[in-house]
Amino acid sequence: MFKEYLKLIRVVQWIKNIFVFIPLIFSKHLFESTYFLEAFLGFIAFCFASSAVYIVNDLFDLEADRKHPVKKKRPIASGSISKSKAKTTLFALLVLNVLLLSFLPVYFGIITAVYFFLNLAYTTKLKKVVLLDIFSIAAGFMLRVAGGGYVIDVPISSWLILTTMFLSLLLAVLKRRSELELTESPDKGGVRKVLGDYSLVFLDQMATVASSGVVIFYALYTVSPRTIEIFGTENLIYTSPFILFGVFRYMFLVMRDKSGEYTTEIILKDVAMVLNAIIYAIFIILIVYYKF
Repeated sequence: MFKEYLKLIRVVQWIKNIFVFIPLIFSKHLFESTYFLEAFLGFIAFCFASSAVYIVNDLFDLEADRKHPVKKKRPIASGSISKSKAKTTLFALLVLNVLLLSFLPVYFGIITAVYFFLNLAYTTKLKKVVLLDIFSIAAGFMLRVAGGGYVIDVPISSWLILTTMFLSLLLAVLKRRSELELTESPDKGGVRKVLGDYSLVFLDQMATVASSGVVIFYALYTVSPRTIEIFGTENLIYTSPFILFGVFRYMFLVMRDKSGEYTTEIILKDVAMVLNAIIYAIFIILIVYYKF
């Protein structure tokens, strides 16, 4: 039963909340305990908020999930956790989140609340509106980064914000692309009505624009005068190939396996993606903190 509750709150999806740590890393405060603790509490707050959102979504989409080939295995849809127990878990998460937010900066609390209510709007309405559904998903990632800046009270580079925006748009576009491809298979069910407004050609064009934006804006961030001045080195540009590889590898896996709906699983199960992320993180620490 405990395992079912972990599935209910989507613990595996908490990895998406590491976006909260981006301002901490690039503000050169990663190894300062006070800053790290505040960022970690912000991460936990977003984990509680995102888990609450997932439960709301599962309750709202219960009937549709039961018709979906994969989502029918979710705890509420499968019946392993009752609706009443799911609602109790939802209430507990919200209470814990409010208590945690009382120890964090007010602006961070506002960002978290905006994230929660944006996702409520997405669940009830926005996911049915073409383009707004994609931008709503992308906004969630940007709010995580913004929250990460507010929770430790540091400014965020405009280039990093743009990079995050295009990266989150890419993830959202590829999520829709995979869903659309699945609907074109005769043995698949549980389709979203909004998918009828998209085509693979249009989504591929959007993915091209989004992926280009990620690489270009990250490269511009690494060579901007402010970045070089803060880090005292021009070597951050050499981390760009890792971003480029990560974007291309992710797109390859999504288009090969039609699995963009499950971002976390794609990244964690692919050895090349994991190794690329680890090596990138090592280079970032060496360059940002030790002027390698």
